[in-house]
Amino acid sequence: MDYDKLKGVIEGLLFISGDEGIDAKEISEITEVSEEEVIDLIEDMKADFRRAGRGIQIVEVARAYQLTTLPEHVPFFERLASSPSQSTLSQAALETLAIIAYKQPLTRSEIEEIRGVKCEKALNTLLTKQLIREAGRAEGIGRPILYATTKDFLEHFGLRELADLPEPPVNLDIEEARMEASALFGKSEEPTND
Repeated sequence: MDYDKLKGVIEGLLFISGDEGIDAKEISEITEVSEEEVIDLIEDMKADFRRAGRGIQIVEVARAYQLTTLPEHVPFFERLASSPSQSTLSQAALETLAIIAYKQPLTRSEIEEIRGVKCEKALNTLLTKQLIREAGRAEGIGRPILYATTKDFLEHFGLRELADLPEPPVNLDIEEARMEASALFGKSEEPTND
């Protein structure tokens, strides 16, 4: 395999391995390149990142390599984390939030069963915006996380308590539910299926 292409594959492996990282032996097995060559490639990639002034770096932690941000950029990340987001919620996030608001606490699989599609991205958005929280673990296999709304949810939508939510209509079809969610949460957009 071409040297640059191999470096690209390694970068992708580092990216998808996330916080756990990946060791040189595993990279070697996946790429079918010797462990020594993998280590040389990673060292070369570290130098490439520094020369190019990239915003990420490769570090070795507990004998595993991982991609991390540069320590000198921390003030920018702190600003991002502390700044209130002015962006609106996607239709998927609104639908997920409405389900949680009315049926809490419930698990991700219960939400997905109601929506009929995956909701991991919507849950992450809602958690980041602190509109929902982890409210414990459900009994049963795997003890999945239960989700519930937060005080910020009530404040954001001008509610004193959950009892102030309008009554959901009986026998509501999905299009009506989307229109209700848009009306309740102040968003008027075309419905999406994601």
